Amino acid sequence: MYARSWSSPSAEGSVGSPSFVADHRLWDEAQLAAAERVEAGLDRVDFVRLVFGDPHGLARSKTLTAQAFRSALRNGMNFSPGPFIFDTGHAVAVDFLGDHGIGVGEIAGAGNFILVPDPVTFQMLPGSGPRTAWVIGDEYLRDGTPHPLSSRAVLRRTLARYAERGLAPVLGLEVEWYLTRRLDDEAGNTGNGFGLQGEAPRVAAVNAGYQFNLDAAYDTIAPVTDPLALHLLELGLPVRSMEHESGPGQVETTFSPMSALDTADAMLLFRTVTKRWCSRSGHHASFMSQPALDSADPSGWHLNQSVVETATGRNLFADGLSGGMSPEGKAYAEGLLAWVRELCLLSVPTVNGYRRLNVQHSLAPTRIGLSVEDRTAMLRVVGSGAGAHIENRVGEPCANPYLSIAAQLHAGLDGLAGSSPEATPAPTAPAPPAGAADTVPQTLRESLDAFRSGRAAQVLGGPLASTLAKLKESELNRYEAWCSQTSPAPGQVTQWEQREYFGAY
Repeated sequence: MYARSWSSPSAEGSVGSPSFVADHRLWDEAQLAAAERVEAGLDRVDFVRLVFGDPHGLARSKTLTAQAFRSALRNGMNFSPGPFIFDTGHAVAVDFLGDHGIGVGEIAGAGNFILVPDPVTFQMLPGSGPRTAWVIGDEYLRDGTPHPLSSRAVLRRTLARYAERGLAPVLGLEVEWYLTRRLDDEAGNTGNGFGLQGEAPRVAAVNAGYQFNLDAAYDTIAPVTDPLALHLLELGLPVRSMEHESGPGQVETTFSPMSALDTADAMLLFRTVTKRWCSRSGHHASFMSQPALDSADPSGWHLNQSVVETATGRNLFADGLSGGMSPEGKAYAEGLLAWVRELCLLSVPTVNGYRRLNVQHSLAPTRIGLSVEDRTAMLRVVGSGAGAHIENRVGEPCANPYLSIAAQLHAGLDGLAGSSPEATPAPTAPAPPAGAADTVPQTLRESLDAFRSGRAAQVLGGPLASTLAKLKESELNRYEAWCSQTSPAPGQVTQWEQREYFGAY
């Protein structure tokens, strides 16, 4: 018996455009070499997940057969712009059928863009079953230019500015998240729809919490987190530690230093794989900052950062004389502080994330300042000598890694540039609301207002800044409408937040 040979009028199917990568010279030498290695090994692959991070920081993907990926590798793959249009609750926030007002003509009618795999990011996912690989793609318009709404392109542009100065950022991740046990397998789809999220996963805490770093508390999560750590190491992620935090089942995962683009790619992979891994054992992992769980303590994302000279490897932040922070390090920190209100939306993008930044929390990084040990300060000076770096504690763990990192690097470089003798005066940042000069934004509404009136377009470009404003306005309007109808108790995490974020993030 023979299998039928099926054919198609177009062998390329939904592949982007023949020779798209070559025609537009999209790859450097490292990517070209990586592509050859990938092609040589595709006979040992069943499926490839072609992924990109959307504006919300969520991984969106298509799962391709290895045969389809052979074409998509060099030609790209057509993707719908839906992730650029929908807010966190899948409500249409950008009027793609009318005057969308974001300056990207291709969005009209929801026209496709082309996602080009970055072969350097190609890797096999460990485990049994179908042999599946993961690869991150870069978004392009049909003319071969980077898509104006691409988060990864924003980070690439920021890093190019560092490279022009002979500099390279070095970053370290510290990410807090919640591990819970699922109580059922209900999908939570009742009442779901566009802008109407169904019930969040029903879960129970895995321990009582509030014994910080207690070894016995870690024992309760180790059956999940220890194999998870080994799984992440198999993926090549430089995991350094798994730690039990204060909240019930609250975990902190830390990583060794990486380059900036690797750090953002690692964050996207880490969150996606962690949720998948935990679900397979009947658990639920969430990077929502403060879930609606009894006694939950808010989770944060601390981004450790320094800058090195690429020619010498010298850490610009190290003061060889005093062993403390160098003038360059202090200038970098001043840049972070000067931009924080305008760019806070990129590091704390959800309604829920601002519960952690409430000034009533004694350990919350709410004060716009730099300190060695004061944990109410947004920035901490950590280490000395070659290991000196700045820890920015403001972010929430579900933030878009490309945008959050790009925003902080842009602000830091602005501080470095402003400290040089030939620097021109920087544009003045908008004045904060009365009484808020020394405090990070306390609500998403406050952060969105500062984002809109500030200089965010310098970092993101006008189209992405406009799009994010529309996405966040839609999210906020739905939340505020829900609150007006239900009158939730002050200070309590609402069911709207739990449905909106707990499952997706």
